[in-house]
Amino acid sequence: MKSVCILKKYLYIIGTALFFLAFALFYVITWMPNANIPKGEDKVVVLPSGVDYERVFDILKKDTILRYPFTFDFLARRKHYPKFIHPGRYLFRGGMSNNEMVNMLRGGFQQPVRVTIHNIRTREQLAGVVAHKLELDSADLVRLLSDSAFVAALGMDTSAVISLFIPDTYEFYWNISAERFVKKMYREYKKFWNKKRLEKAEQLGLTPVEVITLASIVQEEALHKDEMSRIAGVYLNRLKKGIHLQADPTIKYALRDFDRRRIITKDLQYDSPYNTYKYAGLPPGPIRIPSKEAIDAVLHAEKHPYLYFCAKDDFSGYHYFSRTLSEHNRYAWKYRRALNKKRIYR
Repeated sequence: MKSVCILKKYLYIIGTALFFLAFALFYVITWMPNANIPKGEDKVVVLPSGVDYERVFDILKKDTILRYPFTFDFLARRKHYPKFIHPGRYLFRGGMSNNEMVNMLRGGFQQPVRVTIHNIRTREQLAGVVAHKLELDSADLVRLLSDSAFVAALGMDTSAVISLFIPDTYEFYWNISAERFVKKMYREYKKFWNKKRLEKAEQLGLTPVEVITLASIVQEEALHKDEMSRIAGVYLNRLKKGIHLQADPTIKYALRDFDRRRIITKDLQYDSPYNTYKYAGLPPGPIRIPSKEAIDAVLHAEKHPYLYFCAKDDFSGYHYFSRTLSEHNRYAWKYRRALNKKRIYR
C-alpha cells in the first residue's frame, strides 16, 4: 500500500513537471520574442504574388528574420498559415513573437507603401515611378492607361487620362494591381474635385480635364508660383477671344524635347495636335501632371486685360505682360537678344 502511494506521488510530480514543461514550451514557441531584430528597430520583408508557404519560410530564413526558424514553422503550421498566404509588404519589429508574426502574415496585415506623385510629364514616367515603389509592372500600367475602353469607363480618353493623377503622397498596399491602383486614383481625383472647384470650373466654362490641361501649361510657363494666376489669366483671355494659345511648352511636349531652352521658327511648323501655334484651343490633354497650386491658379485666375507675356531678359524667371502685340514684340526682341548673348540657340 505504501509503495502505491509513493508511485502515485511520483506520477503526480512527473505529470506536474510535464505539464509545466509543456506550458513552458508552448510559451516559448508562442509568446517569447523570436524576431531576429534588435529591439526598437524594424525590417521590411516583401512576399511576391504567387508565393507558397515554403517560399515564405525560405524568404524569412534568408532575410534572417527568425532567431529560431523551427519554432516559427511549428506554430505557423499549427495555426494553418500555409492555407492563408497573403503576398505583400510586411513590417517586422524587434521583440515580435512567433504568434505576432504568424497572425500578421496570416491576416495579411501589410505595411502600406507611400508613393509621391509630382513633377511627372508622361504616363510612361508615371508608370516608372509607381512600379519602382510597388509590385505592379510599369508596362501593365501603361497598357491599362492606353486602353480606351477602360479609360472611357472613368469618363476620360487616353490623351487626357493623366488628369486623373492629382499630385500628393498616397498610401498603397505593395501588391496592388494596376487596375485597383488606377481606380483608387480615380476616387482621389473625384475627392479633389469638390463642389467648390467644380463650380469655379463651370464659371470659367471649362471641364475639370480642361482646367488641368491649362494648369499643366501654366506650370510649365511659371517658374514662380506668384505668377501662376496672372499667366492663367492671359491664356483664359486668349481662349475667350479665340486667339491661339501659342504656348512654347506645348511645342516641347509635341517634340518630346523637355530640356530645350529656345523654340525656333522651324519648331513652330511641327504638326501635332499639341502644337498650340498651329491649332486653336487647348491641346488634347495635359502636357504634364500639374501641381494643385497650378490647378487652383487657373480656377482663381487673375482678371486683367493682358493677352501676351514674355520672359524677362534678366533671366529672373519672371515675365513682362502686354496688352498689345507691338508691346509684346518689343519684349520678345529683348529676350531673344539676351539669349543670343548667352549663346543659347536651342
